[in-house]
Amino acid sequence: MAQSTELGKYLRARRALVRPEDVGLPAGAGIRRTPGLRREELATLSGVSVDYYTRLERGRETNPSPAVIDAIARALRLCGDAYARLHELADLAAGRTAPGDVGADPGHGERTVREPVLRALEALRPLPAYVVNRFNFMLAANVPGRRLTPGLWDLPPEQRNLTRYLFLHPVGRRLYRPWEETVASSVAHLRAVAGADPDSPELAALVGELLLKSPDFARLWERYEVFERGGGSKTFDHPKVGVMTLDFEVMQLGRTGGVRMVVYSAEPGGPDEAAMLRLDSAARRSGEADDVREADRPAEADADGRPEQGG
Repeated sequence: MAQSTELGKYLRARRALVRPEDVGLPAGAGIRRTPGLRREELATLSGVSVDYYTRLERGRETNPSPAVIDAIARALRLCGDAYARLHELADLAAGRTAPGDVGADPGHGERTVREPVLRALEALRPLPAYVVNRFNFMLAANVPGRRLTPGLWDLPPEQRNLTRYLFLHPVGRRLYRPWEETVASSVAHLRAVAGADPDSPELAALVGELLLKSPDFARLWERYEVFERGGGSKTFDHPKVGVMTLDFEVMQLGRTGGVRMVVYSAEPGGPDEAAMLRLDSAARRSGEADDVREADRPAEADADGRPEQGG
């Protein structure tokens, strides 16, 4: 039932995002109490009965065929990750896959990283690199990777979450440009993994905290957008090294069920690379420990022996 309810929530959210004029319907047809398409309009566009579609949204129909889901996806104008997520949720509702089969992370709260991965992080210096689990909890990082997110490693291990950092940490809210685009991508990733495992206690605690403390998160969470980013670029307004735009790649680690390594780089010889390299060179000058940092170790000290406070 939890899986079918998640499917229904996703359908309602996506239906609200489609304007009548987007699908060739008159915009002013009758009084609309809610945004987006009516159920009967989407049912007609999908070629299913209104009763069937209503039962699907309410979690009473749990075995939609792939053909029906394809028709609904076309009516909702879904593509890419959003299209794939609708099919995944339908498969979960029908019992064709189990929650643990889609992006599962064995142990859920697992915080350990294999030794070869830790060695790889260190070998990547001076490139900033870190390892996160599927819910964006930081598991390990090399020195420039830690210094890329000032203040994050001062937090207790259970709070070292990149999405939480974006919304609730004062440095996190200033670090990324544009902030809105970065946080939207982070929330869309959490929505994607939530669809695969909506009953995860770790995810429920994180989302619950953010819904209570951040109206911005609540607004984006209700949009039900899903997105799995495999790479791109980010612009940082870093308090130590200034503004820099870095490319990044996201690599799934084998046998981890969703743990990812994120590695940043910059065009050789340019100002962005110079700024990025200062993250590592400043650490070496200050005598900061050269080993990679796992999430359960104490926060690093700055040159004066005190933990850095937000950069």
